[in-house]
Amino acid sequence: MSEQTIHLELNDSGLAPGLPVPPNPRDQVHDVPYRPVEFRDDDLSSALERCAAWLRTAQEWLGEPLDVLSIHLDYDEREGAPYYDVKLLCNEEDLAGAPLALRTHSQ
Repeated sequence: MSEQTIHLELNDSGLAPGLPVPPNPRDQVHDVPYRPVEFRDDDLSSALERCAAWLRTAQEWLGEPLDVLSIHLDYDEREGAPYYDVKLLCNEEDLAGAPLALRTHSQ
């Protein structure tokens, strides 16, 4: 069995350039490890809906289920900060597009 090297095209944050970005300016993909993807809002259902919409879009882009290691819900009581903070802890290889690169390389 031979070992093959797969080249990943990544941006400065270590993410695949085609990875869908959460659309709301309050939401973001964090640094490693386990790449938390964060959705913040004063309304929990809005944060959860954006989280679900992003997850569906990211899975369509990846072409397979995204490996979510955990979901974390927290709150922020600081004045002016969105109250709810929903985080998906995602496999960094999925967010870097490794499964896409493997499929492309094997074709």
